[in-house]
Amino acid sequence: MTTGAPPPHAPKRSRARTFLPLGVAAWLVLEIWLLTVVANAAGGLTALVLLVGGAVLGATVVKRAGRRAFRNLTSTFQQAQAAAQSGVAPSPADGAGADDRNGFLMLGGLLLMIPGLLSDAAGLLLLIPQVRSFLGRYAEKAVERRMSAAPPGSLQDAFQQARIHRPDGKVVQGEVIREDASQGPRGPEEPRPPLMP
Repeated sequence: MTTGAPPPHAPKRSRARTFLPLGVAAWLVLEIWLLTVVANAAGGLTALVLLVGGAVLGATVVKRAGRRAFRNLTSTFQQAQAAAQSGVAPSPADGAGADDRNGFLMLGGLLLMIPGLLSDAAGLLLLIPQVRSFLGRYAEKAVERRMSAAPPGSLQDAFQQARIHRPDGKVVQGEVIREDASQGPRGPEEPRPPLMP
């Protein structure tokens, strides 16, 4: 009979870690199968033109989305600089950037650049503004649900504490003094105290 603590339980593996490799493998098999079906039906040159056209369209979309993101970023910096010079508090960000869903547009371009017809179809769907708007609202609601269901001491709690206790982000200089440490010099036979950061 042994005594002591029970062996620690291994953390439960999430469903995403279990099914993601299977999903990627199934997606690759479907992409290859669909490409061979199209190549047999329409010819190899047609399949090649579809793949190259998707890559060119994807590169164009990613470039356009990157320019839009840079333009939004520079306009935000210019507004903040103008507000600082005028001494007026900067206005909260308007909803124009939220309706834009630039991240989903960039994801659509990346999906178009990946060789394959299924990824091209998904990328073309993400180019439709209504689809991007719907996915953006769904993603926001999912994040809000996760954050509200997070247990105390989690990342959400850390964000709220940082927002409550340090709203301005200032760093306070200080010094930590251990009261239990002896104040005099250490003798040669005494153990050295642990180094603290």
